[in-house]
Amino acid sequence: MSQTALATISPKEFVELKRSGKTPDLIDVRTPVEYRSIHAEGARNIPLDRLDAASISQEKQDDGPIYVICHTGSRASKACEMFKAAGNANVVSVEGGTKAWEEAGLPVVRGKKAMSLERQVRIAAGSIVLLGIGLGFLVDEYLFGLSGFVGAGLVFAGITDTCGMGMLLARMPWNQVAKEPQSQCAS
Repeated sequence: MSQTALATISPKEFVELKRSGKTPDLIDVRTPVEYRSIHAEGARNIPLDRLDAASISQEKQDDGPIYVICHTGSRASKACEMFKAAGNANVVSVEGGTKAWEEAGLPVVRGKKAMSLERQVRIAAGSIVLLGIGLGFLVDEYLFGLSGFVGAGLVFAGITDTCGMGMLLARMPWNQVAKEPQSQCAS
């Protein structure tokens, strides 16, 4: 079974597409907090762990592609694969993600600053490795296994491009955005 190549578009090409009068559907698959911090103008947030590709494909009003963006491209690629698995091959990943979009000087919406999920994973993994080493020396040598477990998890994440720690951290309360109350109009 051959896998089809992932269709991509540069951030500048996407903006030119919008300027030509088209209204492309852009989905940002980062966590709500990452999205709130900064996102491409016109993107809507559907976090990867909540993405129902089949439902979104069915609800789509036109036959144009669905464009997907994340921080640097990894989660967008996963989302594109989810759409393909759901029967919608008309998906395109925005190359380099929001990071490349911002670096290109394209229009973004800024909000409350937040730490990226990828940075949170690096901090958590490094902290657990250091904790395992410290506990291994101070408490019991078997606790060195904690560092080995995290190392094995990082190797698995690299091979499969699936990060269990990232999926867990994405669900943490600090990566969620509380629903803001809707303002009521006086009649």
